[in-house]
Amino acid sequence: MNKKIVIPFALAILSAALFGCSSNKVKEEKIKPNPLPKLQQSIGLAPVFSQSVSSTSSQDPLRLQLAIDQGVYFLPDPKGVVSAYKGKQRLWEKRVSKQGITSGAEAAAGVVVVGNSKGEVFALDQATGEQKWKAQASGALLSPALIYNGRAILVANDSTVFAFDVENGQVAWTYKLPHTPLSLRAQAAPVPVDARTVAIGTSNGYVYAIDSLTGVPRMQQRVAVSEGRSDVQRLVDIAADPVVVGQFMVTTSFQGQVTVTDLTTQRVIWSQDASSVASPAVHEGKVFVSTIDGKVLAFDLFSGEKVWDNDQLLNRQLSNPVVLGNHVVVGDLDGVLHLLDVNNGQLLGRSSTSGDVRVLRVVDNQLLVSTRKGAMSIWQNR
Repeated sequence: MNKKIVIPFALAILSAALFGCSSNKVKEEKIKPNPLPKLQQSIGLAPVFSQSVSSTSSQDPLRLQLAIDQGVYFLPDPKGVVSAYKGKQRLWEKRVSKQGITSGAEAAAGVVVVGNSKGEVFALDQATGEQKWKAQASGALLSPALIYNGRAILVANDSTVFAFDVENGQVAWTYKLPHTPLSLRAQAAPVPVDARTVAIGTSNGYVYAIDSLTGVPRMQQRVAVSEGRSDVQRLVDIAADPVVVGQFMVTTSFQGQVTVTDLTTQRVIWSQDASSVASPAVHEGKVFVSTIDGKVLAFDLFSGEKVWDNDQLLNRQLSNPVVLGNHVVVGDLDGVLHLLDVNNGQLLGRSSTSGDVRVLRVVDNQLLVSTRKGAMSIWQNR
């Protein structure tokens, strides 16, 4: 039986950097993050909500994102607890698993769905926290579910996609993605493409589109190309969720490219070299990418021409970028949220949370932040 080997981001990056050294004794050089740049002006964000859950390992990039639905916040704790808040008021708190939680929360259709390293899937009633159903996948669940068309769709780390009926947890369909023997310990979550189709990025550099109701494959498109010599250098995992805007799908890949695909023709429009394990952001005809080495890049969505780049945050282990108002926001290893001008990339201000920022999301013009130390917070423009 083939066995899949997963490696942390940090180890993959270090191995790639050290490949080709002729000496048998290689001294690891610690890369220092750039100091925080001085600001000509200083703007920040206003905190709306903040709660803490348990921390996670620095070597395990879990996406323990919080979810929001109907004005209620749902927080997953790595130790196996899910809680719900309305503003600062806690509505309920439920322990769902002694095995912990390794996926982020997803809330829709009246349920909250989380998963763990044993492949267990739990659906809780949004109003009460009571378990509606429990199901079993074939491997660890490292990314959030997508609740879509009456299905809770998840990807196990053995490359199997599961669609569970959101009402009762029965398996509606499964789909086996290609198996790669070596990959990063990460998995892109499914994202909607159209009224019936979802797209999933994989560790082999392809995106697969699948019918959400039947599990029938609709498309497979290569969006990342490997150019390395060693097994580690050839890693081109799509570890981050694709972003779909209209007819365009934007993807990033580790040691690969940022790529824009036209979904109507299923052809790549353009591709630019950029190594990233974070989802891109798309806003008003621009694509924003944060790279492994700490650059923030902006490309024209239609031509691929670079619009601007910012290298002031090198080696600060940036999160995915998001757009909030007129600002591109990225988080870093010190819990700093950086605000950049969406038009030119100028660094305009910052706010601080606690712990290295793992996931940023914008929902209803609010910024949802999750950090490794378990700080889960919501912010808005001042």
